[in-house]
Amino acid sequence: MNAVDAALMVERLRVEFPVLGGKPKVAVRDLDLSILPGEILGLVGESGAGKTTLARAILNLPPPPGRIVAGVIQFDGKDLLRLSERELQSIRVRNISMVVPNPRGELNPLVPVGEQLASIARVHLGKDKSSARAMALEMLRAVQIPDPERRMRAYPHELSGGMAQRVVIAIALMCSPRFIISDDATSGLDVTVQAQILELLSHLARKQGSAMLFITRDIGITAHFCDRVAVIYRGEIMEIAPRESFFLSPRHPYTMLLLAAFLHNPQLRQAWTHPDASLRVNPDAGIGCAYTYRCPRAREMCHTIRPPLAERTSGHFVRCHFPLERE
Repeated sequence: MNAVDAALMVERLRVEFPVLGGKPKVAVRDLDLSILPGEILGLVGESGAGKTTLARAILNLPPPPGRIVAGVIQFDGKDLLRLSERELQSIRVRNISMVVPNPRGELNPLVPVGEQLASIARVHLGKDKSSARAMALEMLRAVQIPDPERRMRAYPHELSGGMAQRVVIAIALMCSPRFIISDDATSGLDVTVQAQILELLSHLARKQGSAMLFITRDIGITAHFCDRVAVIYRGEIMEIAPRESFFLSPRHPYTMLLLAAFLHNPQLRQAWTHPDASLRVNPDAGIGCAYTYRCPRAREMCHTIRPPLAERTSGHFVRCHFPLERE
């Protein structure tokens, strides 16, 4: 896939965090990723794997004090890492938007939600006050807020968690962005509301033809809402494949561990969580496979040679010297 085909393409991205008196901590290591127009790519991994750091880096806003030290982020023919802050501000929200898991932290508690929506239309779309208000009301209807006319005047603290999340989604989709980042956006909601929000987000994104990076810690969610699934571990993509191939023929040992945890299968989980201590390697050393010290299939070469992200079958890429083979 080239930059012309992709809605967004990330190449050799590296994000580091400084460490007092030591070498920088690498949070995202030489990462490559591409997403097609209209595609929903699920990104899964445990806490600390680099999911949010990657999401923020795509916006050229790495979590402080992190910094992007190398790479290219290609969007609309431009490298976002080479643009000025003013140029980036014109792209954020209008063309690239983000849905976050803490809606109350994103909404202004002193401004009615309708006004917050309308201001997006005025600032980024150049709408007058009347048109902006009409757009805001229409977006509240689109995200299925009950009694939208009354909710236009509501303050964030007057909304339930599910309603607040719907408002955040409305803000993210207000300008019909071509690329959406959903960063674990439903993690704080109960299961029923979570399913409703996910279905709504997926429906609206596909309706607008937007590409989406769907970040989650729940690998099961990706089976229902994503076209492709990628697994990240210590800032590296370990496996990426179309949804059917990913779940029917997982190839990386870490993917098997995630699936075992999701399935709550004690026997399967135990079989994939007892690595050989003699092969333990410093995962921040930059050599060998980052997963070696947890991998039950690790061999000597795994802690000295970093495996490439290689295509095993059509569209199915795995970063492993000894990937699982379907019998």
